[in-house]
Amino acid sequence: MDKNFFNKVRILDGGMGQEILNRGVKPHGTIWGATALLHKKYHQIVVNAHLDFIKAGAEVIVTNSFGSRKRRLIENNLEKKFNELNITAGKLAAKAVKKSKKNTLIAGSLPPQNFTYFADLGDNLNFIKDGFFQQAKCLNPYVDFFYLDVMSSLKECEIGIQSIKSFKKEFLIGIHIRENGKLPSGEKFISVVKKLEKYNPIGILASCVSIENLDQITKDIKKIKVPFGFKINAFEHIPAGWKPDANNPKVQLGTRHDLNPKKFLNVCKKFKKLGAKIIGGCCEITPAHIKQIKNLS
Repeated sequence: MDKNFFNKVRILDGGMGQEILNRGVKPHGTIWGATALLHKKYHQIVVNAHLDFIKAGAEVIVTNSFGSRKRRLIENNLEKKFNELNITAGKLAAKAVKKSKKNTLIAGSLPPQNFTYFADLGDNLNFIKDGFFQQAKCLNPYVDFFYLDVMSSLKECEIGIQSIKSFKKEFLIGIHIRENGKLPSGEKFISVVKKLEKYNPIGILASCVSIENLDQITKDIKKIKVPFGFKINAFEHIPAGWKPDANNPKVQLGTRHDLNPKKFLNVCKKFKKLGAKIIGGCCEITPAHIKQIKNLS
């Protein structure tokens, strides 16, 4: 792909995992939207969700592989399905792009290999490294670039970057920030970004963040030397220390109803004026939201 792809405004998709669950897929334990990879009867739901985001205006779609990380599969006695599920995630995204007949790019989602929104990587860093590598290996034939999806510390970002280095493929970094404008690790967003710029990512996102938390870093945007963007979520609140259970995450985290497509557009316009080039949504952001912002690119 063109390394300068994000030098102009580009539209990303919304929250694939939540979109799939909201279309009737009942989660298998804690693998969330990856349940749709496990059962063939749900495969078309994944393709249709990707297609609806593309039709809405997304220039990049993200593979449905957030819930198919090794830790989640081990928790649910599905470790033997690891390769199958992640390859399926890549294939279904590629199928959607082919069917759309558009030049939509595919980002390979590489989620946290421990717990989401947690800075603690556990005692076995080799497990974390291997998790990133093995998931990337499965997705590699089907994706245009990798997306380190919702990282919670500089260390996690750097381990992810090193783990996928051998693929010689471009990568985008998504960093999660909390109410104080800091990562769950306590590190300042801009401090982490400045340390990551040396790895030459194609862009850096504030990932799975609320509007309010994104507001905390507005003063930092002009200091960022690589393309910057965001994936806003529409959860009501993600409490510190939250871990998933067998329910749809919105049961515990709630869905905010004030973030309708029109308000989403206004927020995106605001951050575009501040310099954001990569614009999209995360959990509970739907194709209807993305359709509202398609003309921003």
